[in-house]
Amino acid sequence: MSGSAPADAAELRASVRYNDAGLVPAIVQDASSGRVLMLAWMNEESLGRTLETGQTWFWSRSRSELWQKGATSGNTQAVRSVVLDCDQDALLVVVDQTGVACHTGEPTCFFAPFALEAPESFAALGDLERIVGDRAADADAESSYTARLLAKGIDQVCKKVGEEATEVVLAAKGREHEQVVYESADLLYHLVVLWRAAGVGLDEVADELARRRPSP
Repeated sequence: MSGSAPADAAELRASVRYNDAGLVPAIVQDASSGRVLMLAWMNEESLGRTLETGQTWFWSRSRSELWQKGATSGNTQAVRSVVLDCDQDALLVVVDQTGVACHTGEPTCFFAPFALEAPESFAALGDLERIVGDRAADADAESSYTARLLAKGIDQVCKKVGEEATEVVLAAKGREHEQVVYESADLLYHLVVLWRAAGVGLDEVADELARRRPSP
């Protein structure tokens, strides 16, 4: 199959190369942060349900049954896209994650890096965006600082972003390294809150940054 144009959906489904057990690995990736959330297995039926419902369905090898991600926990995955790899024996499933992906309570199943692996520096922004979204959906505006700030409206949120940006500038002018780090974290948090108030998603900002990336 050529990679220059998308193939017919039925043709793609028919071309998936399942292993001897009738399964294909599915790598699940967060649409906002690009972070890999989990690796699970799909068979022909679970892939079909995923494509038809827009929610992730997998095959449990331990229980020998189909299961929908988040059906009991509420940590659902709304599917943005499903992509078949070049060898036709692996799937990349890009999702909007609600809650956490891992049954341990971690945002992603991949949270134990070996010493030689560099951390995903800004993957935390995707986690922060989800947390801010959860706080925004809380009916009790007094339950958190985030909820209270959002309840005051975008003008107040913009004011806070301006204040935090000023704090970063002052710390930088004063050559206060640790304070620059601290104030930058505050600024990024309030910027994520502003995005929420303005209806902007982290993925939109990431797409714009990618668009501006110089060609090699």
